[in-house]
Amino acid sequence: MSEKCDFGLIGLAVMGENLALNVESRGNRVAVFNRTIEKVDEFIAGRAAGKNFVGCHSLKELVDNLASPRKVMMLVKAGPAVDAIIDELIPMLEPGDVIIDGGNTHYADTERRTRYVEEKGLLFCGTGVSGGEEGALKGPSMMPGGSEEAWPMVQPIFQAIAAKVGDHNDIPCCEWVGPRGAGHYVKMVHNGIEYGDMQLICEAYLLLKEVVGLSNDEIYKVFADWNNGDLQSYLIEISRDIFSVKDDQTGDDLVDKVLDIAGAKGTGKWMSQLALDLGVPSTLVTTAVFARSISAQKDARVRASSVLNGPADVDVSGLIGDKSSFIEAIRQALYASKICSYAQGFVQLQAAALEHDWPLNYGDCALLWRGGCIIRAQFLDRIKEAFDADPNLENLLLNDYFQTAIEASQNAWRKVCSVSALAGIPVPAFGSALAYYDSYRSDRLPANLLQAQRDYFGAHTYRRTDQDGSFHTDWLALRKQPEA
Repeated sequence: MSEKCDFGLIGLAVMGENLALNVESRGNRVAVFNRTIEKVDEFIAGRAAGKNFVGCHSLKELVDNLASPRKVMMLVKAGPAVDAIIDELIPMLEPGDVIIDGGNTHYADTERRTRYVEEKGLLFCGTGVSGGEEGALKGPSMMPGGSEEAWPMVQPIFQAIAAKVGDHNDIPCCEWVGPRGAGHYVKMVHNGIEYGDMQLICEAYLLLKEVVGLSNDEIYKVFADWNNGDLQSYLIEISRDIFSVKDDQTGDDLVDKVLDIAGAKGTGKWMSQLALDLGVPSTLVTTAVFARSISAQKDARVRASSVLNGPADVDVSGLIGDKSSFIEAIRQALYASKICSYAQGFVQLQAAALEHDWPLNYGDCALLWRGGCIIRAQFLDRIKEAFDADPNLENLLLNDYFQTAIEASQNAWRKVCSVSALAGIPVPAFGSALAYYDSYRSDRLPANLLQAQRDYFGAHTYRRTDQDGSFHTDWLALRKQPEA
């Protein structure tokens, strides 16, 4: 009988192929299956040729080729296809076997599937995987959750294939997150923060281009400089690179040929929707989602641009002063806004953990994102340090490092937002971040008037600052009578 495989993978799109190659490269024998059988044969004859793979033409063949306890990972499109594969696999598996979902799945589906699979005597592991195609091949960030008994079984393989960080490049960006849907929820928050990061970087680019008047070559140098400091990150790095690429057809800068319509896969929207359900102000991701939405209204924007006017006779050079100083102000505004974005993300994680009884370790969550994933950044080390120092930290803004960083940046941040408004340049994420900061640091907001309005028209009651209890007032009877 041929040697059994250590790991099974279902789904041979690029992510699946790359992850399978990564697993095999760590000394594992891997069985692979794809609904389109030709894809299996192409993979075995192509990228997998000469390697330790078994190509399977059915799920039954894949299961039969796995050593017990079996570990079967799905990398297929999220949704009904996942449920269909689970239902097909269950009769073929034995107690103690693990089904792994590595897709971009909504956490609520993972909550449901974990319970369902466990009821059948099997284990389920919902695993967020970040890093794109390159990460899957060379080392992704992995966020596993689900049946806790599954973790010792998948840990050796997952931590071997994950990205590594640390002084000795020996800390895997993969650790057990929590029960049921916790892993996919953490992955969703990662993606939501990614939305915010990308929008903030795009607004910084717009200011450098439209207000400071820099060429793409000059913007390349600015981003290269930023990537050597506090803003060092994968997204800053690839943004820098984009400004250096020429169109192979025209020789012009390729970024200027890209149509300004942004796509989305939905995880940012999920985070925003769930923030509303939890009652937490994740304003950065919501703003970033809406920014993509308005970008998609290209035809309407083109029509409006010929009709609607911005500020007239604005002396931009007079507003910004010295160019190099304003470029530094943009950098500081970007960093301060980024801090607020991550602060919001972790506040949402804390609220979700409380809601779903997940024992999340927030320092470990930051470490998971330190390498392999899209938001990987030097900055995440500071977040881990903050939660290691205080696991119950209410908000990153209250940590000494981040508090000092905001205070050092806020004058520049306010100037950038002011100049943008005066110049008619849209920076919704910068503005949203600043509004969040100013709201969070305010001990009194105008919600007293809002609650009085609700009580006036709907008898919703209100609480008082000087007495306990709930109150209702007949505002109409007590109002000052309008003058005739």
